[in-house]
Amino acid sequence: MSFAPAFAALDIHGVIFDMDGLLLDSERVALATVAAAAAEMGFEWPPELGLAMVGLNSKDGQHVIRRHLGDDFPVDQLYEHFGRIYEARIMSSAIPLMQGVTDLFDVLDTLALGRVVATSTRRSRAEPKLAAAGLLGRVHGMVCGDEVSRGKPAPDIFLKAAERLGVPVANCLVLEDSNAGVRGALAAGARVVMVPDLLAPADDVRAAGVPLAGSLHDLAGFLAGRAA
Repeated sequence: MSFAPAFAALDIHGVIFDMDGLLLDSERVALATVAAAAAEMGFEWPPELGLAMVGLNSKDGQHVIRRHLGDDFPVDQLYEHFGRIYEARIMSSAIPLMQGVTDLFDVLDTLALGRVVATSTRRSRAEPKLAAAGLLGRVHGMVCGDEVSRGKPAPDIFLKAAERLGVPVANCLVLEDSNAGVRGALAAGARVVMVPDLLAPADDVRAAGVPLAGSLHDLAGFLAGRAA
């Protein structure tokens, strides 16, 4: 197996997942939707702006938009328009699973390992997304972006997720696709693996020696070794 992190599978007593871009192939849908919403409002949406928001909660995303497009940009109206289009896509089950999700969840079931989602998305949107994808019943809890005072890259959401699991954060495996999420997991003191989606690992993430996985299939194989 080519994927071989420095820690052992036996060190892992619970798993904390990001959601968008990690469990759900939703980042591409979201970026296309926000660009379409901005265009319908008569604004040009730079592609790099959407990428700069990956992994952030809505409040921090607003700050990024204003830094790029000015303090007078109608962020609230954009979010409202985006939300109407995006939530319709969620309810139509237009968001597919990422590769390896089902295999990984099957391994976690076999090992009876607890799992919690820690997502920057607010709960009122995150729960319907997981439900539409058939995953809500397969997780043991969620901590959402509107339930912590500081979003990623702060460690708050991961510390709260570990508490919800009842597992020391040092024995939690955090799976993330964004640099902001990886930084937050490192700050919390968790074991972390990055499964890159739209964003390549940043220089500081590489310097920290964060293991990289090609897909969740790698994690399924790694954790399956725990049973042996």
